[in-house]
Amino acid sequence: MSDGAALAGPDGALRCPWALSAPEYVAYHDEEWGRPVHGDDALFERLSLEAFQSGLSWITILRRRPGFRAAFAGFEIASVAAFTDDDRERLLADAGIIRNRAKIDATLANARALTQWSPGELDALIWSHAPDPAGRPAPKTLSDVPPVTPESTALSKALKKRGLRFVGPTTAYALMQACGLVDDHLETCVARSTPSKARGGATAPSTSASPC
Repeated sequence: MSDGAALAGPDGALRCPWALSAPEYVAYHDEEWGRPVHGDDALFERLSLEAFQSGLSWITILRRRPGFRAAFAGFEIASVAAFTDDDRERLLADAGIIRNRAKIDATLANARALTQWSPGELDALIWSHAPDPAGRPAPKTLSDVPPVTPESTALSKALKKRGLRFVGPTTAYALMQACGLVDDHLETCVARSTPSKARGGATAPSTSASPC
């Protein structure tokens, strides 16, 4: 593809190279990845989709995201927590999602665990692990982006301690990237350099160093 440096897209703007590897990636890269996400349900969606992505390319999840949202009641925690055994069987038969039994069971279990948390507690816990941006120089190439960090390891441990599953350090770091806790757009990437977009408001839903 490249040496990992930013590449010019069809519009001439420089972007992280992974953003040009599939048509659906450009909008996701420009408008969602790295933008701050808040709200327990929104973060539960991101956390769930990152878990489903484990071992797969993010494009596989992105293309199925509408199916996931339909199957999991928009990732509303209370609704997913109320799913029955019949719902579980429905999910296992749903070709619109990834029919992985362990990941489906983890999503249902996580929703049930989160109903025991106070409102806003998931948001607060996740964002308490955001590193100081002053100590994170903008990456120049993809090789400068780590797959895991001390903060993501700590976040993983905190989530597991509270009973959540499929939340390893790499998944936790992908969540941090996708939800804007860190900005891993490359130094010359248009999505990093546009002040009106950078660190914007929450949007709905990312592999390790990038979604490739």
